[in-house]
Amino acid sequence: MSSVIEAVDYRAPDAKAQFVKSLKATGFGVLKNHPIPKALVHSIYANWQQFFESEDKEQYHYQMETQDGFFPKNISEVAKGATVKDIKEYFHYYPWGQCPDSLKAEIQSYYQQANQLAQQLLTWVEQQSPAQLSYSEPLTDMIEGSEKTLLRVLHYPAFEGNEEPGAIRAAAHEDINLLTILPAANEPGLQVLTKDNEWMDVPCEFGNLIINIGDMLQEASGHYFPSTTHRVINPSGGASDRARISLPLFLHPRPEVVLSKKYTAGSYLQERLQELGVM
Repeated sequence: MSSVIEAVDYRAPDAKAQFVKSLKATGFGVLKNHPIPKALVHSIYANWQQFFESEDKEQYHYQMETQDGFFPKNISEVAKGATVKDIKEYFHYYPWGQCPDSLKAEIQSYYQQANQLAQQLLTWVEQQSPAQLSYSEPLTDMIEGSEKTLLRVLHYPAFEGNEEPGAIRAAAHEDINLLTILPAANEPGLQVLTKDNEWMDVPCEFGNLIINIGDMLQEASGHYFPSTTHRVINPSGGASDRARISLPLFLHPRPEVVLSKKYTAGSYLQERLQELGVM
């Protein structure tokens, strides 16, 4: 694995090939000069930071059956194989789910734009896949009409000094879905595990988009595309006093989509949510 993940210019003539080459090599791709406005992302970060700092979030507690709404720190995930909860809280946004009225128009706009870009990137992945690789249906068809694609607004609070020993902002894990679309966060910390079993920083220049492969694409591609382990480490020094906001879109197929002989998208998701302790 390369020691550096290079940002690919979305508008370059060879962007498609270079982007998928990075995905194949590292499980991650980084895009610059992409169509999602930086101003929109910046505004969402600022407005949702205010939401997480307010008591209003308590009115939107998540629904177990539907998984939409606010997940407080005491309900946060325990990564597969970990023993302590991540140091985070988050809000699950679906167009059909609960959301504060004052935040909905902006977050829905981002959801639509990120979905459109994700659909294009799935096309790139399929076009650059080896001829012998056979998906059960075209990758873009897998997400057609899906109501499972999730936008998660993540809030990693500033440190108070009473954090549980051994806990970090997001313990090492792999994503569940097809692709994850992630604007660079307002603070660094994202790392990917290389094939040499070393942690490497993912470029976090604000304005870039970070895309990584999830387990469902790994399963659907017969493990040709790797779902790479990643984490968010704790800040150090003065950065400990600053919160971190992150905005991953988890692209999910319809539940009945066949990923492999072993799994549908629905059965795979159910298994993983139970492992995470949120189902």
